[in-house]
Amino acid sequence: MKAIIVGGGIGGLTTALMLRSRGISCELYEQSETIRELGVGINTLPHAIRELAGLGLLDRLDDVAIRTYELFYLTRHGQQVWHEKRGLDAGHDVPQFSIHRGRLQGVIHQAVIDRLGADAIRTGCRLGSFTQDEGGVSAYFFDRSGAHVHTARGDILIGADGIHSKVRETLFPGEGGPCWNGLMLWRGATDWPAFLTGRSMIIAGGLNAKAVIYPIAPGSSPASRLTNWAVLVRIGDGTSPPPRREGWSNLGRRDEMMPYVTSFTIPQVDFTGLINATPEFWEYPCCDRDPLPYWSSGRVTLLGDAAHPMYPVGSNGASQAILDARCLADMLARAEHPRQALAAYERQRLPMTADIVASNRRGGPEGVIDAVEQLAPQGFTDVDTILNYEAREAIVRGYAAKAGFAARVVARQ
Repeated sequence: MKAIIVGGGIGGLTTALMLRSRGISCELYEQSETIRELGVGINTLPHAIRELAGLGLLDRLDDVAIRTYELFYLTRHGQQVWHEKRGLDAGHDVPQFSIHRGRLQGVIHQAVIDRLGADAIRTGCRLGSFTQDEGGVSAYFFDRSGAHVHTARGDILIGADGIHSKVRETLFPGEGGPCWNGLMLWRGATDWPAFLTGRSMIIAGGLNAKAVIYPIAPGSSPASRLTNWAVLVRIGDGTSPPPRREGWSNLGRRDEMMPYVTSFTIPQVDFTGLINATPEFWEYPCCDRDPLPYWSSGRVTLLGDAAHPMYPVGSNGASQAILDARCLADMLARAEHPRQALAAYERQRLPMTADIVASNRRGGPEGVIDAVEQLAPQGFTDVDTILNYEAREAIVRGYAAKAGFAARVVARQ
């Protein structure tokens, strides 16, 4: 069996490794001239790290990431709503990693080159169209000028080509563009003095106004870390298109963002100082798409953001793409026919990811902050009198169970 993978992001590259580990050959096509390490910080959850560890990547990730120790949920006034341990310290058998998205992609990319060879990845290849028949799939690739550069033939085609997926557009030509909910996300990272344990993560504020801070790599000295920050603010009502196209490489505008920054109080970190010390940062309109009725058509299927783009809530986007890759590779290795494998993959993964997309629209586990802020907008003396522990736990743990990363050991922190 041979697979054609469209898209050289985290999902596509992980799929290539998963297929190779099961003896299935593949070729990966990326429209960019090079596979670039874009983005800023993300969290990769234990259920996804377990899959990457199974591919032998744990040591490489440890070299470039931070093992997340704990997570705090605060109101925008800085009052604590929830605290919990993460990763190994929460009872998982593998860590949670806070990592630069590009470095995560770089680790997986290098593993693909090492194991499949550099020839397995073709860059500068933009998918134009594909056809399928009883014997397989043919995909036609073009360069940026529109000249045909390659025709690939395989048993299946996997669309891992992101939120603006050409494969998805072909399967669902009338769908239209991504859905913007009116939220703008600004993200940056810079060297900054370590706070709390040096492996702590803070999320302050609810869905309409949120600040996020966590370290993603060692810093320039033992006392510092490469520290990621994010500001998420509602700037529209979601009825109109975003001001600029979604993408990981759009530079942010300081004059647009800074008026919102001062609305947050975060006692553990000089949040304004951290942002002012960051020379450049990026913006991303928060977009997703409605869940699809199906992902697979014949010998063609979708994976990762092409299948289920979701709001950046709950640290789940890249993690779910990695889980897709594992599931699809397993189904292909077991099935007698590729169509059976794609159908089984869709049955397992589509309903779960559709639930996560819907939950992220409601705020995901961070909805516990919204719940408290709605009940006590001016703050509180004792959070348990506003929303008791059991109610807060139900919001946070319920999301973890839905997304597949609930720890077996749970203790009140």
